[in-house]
Amino acid sequence: MIDRPESRYGRQRASRRSRRFWVAGVTAFALVAGVVIAIVGWQRLGTGDVKGELGAFEVVDDETLTVTMKVTRADPSRPVVCIARARSADGAETGRRELLVPPSSQATVNVTTTVKSTKPPVAGDVYGCGTDVPPYLVAP
Repeated sequence: MIDRPESRYGRQRASRRSRRFWVAGVTAFALVAGVVIAIVGWQRLGTGDVKGELGAFEVVDDETLTVTMKVTRADPSRPVVCIARARSADGAETGRRELLVPPSSQATVNVTTTVKSTKPPVAGDVYGCGTDVPPYLVAP
């Protein structure tokens, strides 16, 4: 390529070779970033050691709801914690309760809890379950 005076013709465009290198580098970076995001997402959101599913809910009164959930865990000898929620007509969370699910001989157990609500509840759900049981839930 012949050098041209920059003041007269402006900056020279990059050669085809450097443009290909740039495109290949950006593509490789995007591919690696996508793989990293997929791995992190799978680790955080993939199937875990414990799973809680809503079995049923019942509105008791204008401030109380009962939630029944099915809890399945890989190691039933370990306690787990599940969070049940109450929801109002607009879908907002109006109550929440952490529930200790004690060790069991069965991998799947059904548990029922009562959730107090700040507005009249219309639905209950299971926010999630985990193996990191907070110390205040463990019996002394």
